[in-house]
Amino acid sequence: QVQLVESGGGLVQPGGSLRLSCAASGSISSITVMGWYRQAPGKQRELVARITSGGITNYADVGKGRFTISRDNAKNTVYLQMNSLKPEDTAVYYCNADTPYDGYWGRGTQVTVSS
Repeated sequence: QVQLVESGGGLVQPGGSLRLSCAASGSISSITVMGWYRQAPGKQRELVARITSGGITNYADVGKGRFTISRDNAKNTVYLQMNSLKPEDTAVYYCNADTPYDGYWGRGTQVTVSS
């Protein structure tokens, strides 16, 4: 079992920045990939960015050039640095962890971009 807790969401003005954190606990050694997804009202959940246990990253088009995913293995934490935020980035952001056996989700953190 893996437990994930997100933090760092909030209200930010367009053009602003936020850093989301996802703290993992439990069977951490079995995690192969961690990622951030988001879900806006009335829309499907979509990938934002992922990072492997070896540090390889990939980004969906929604975040390329603006978002950066990183991980601190000592703290068992994955981060999503979001810059140049737009109103269309408003969504609940979810942390995900994949193991060879299962996938796990956090409860999400709300990000609202509005003036």
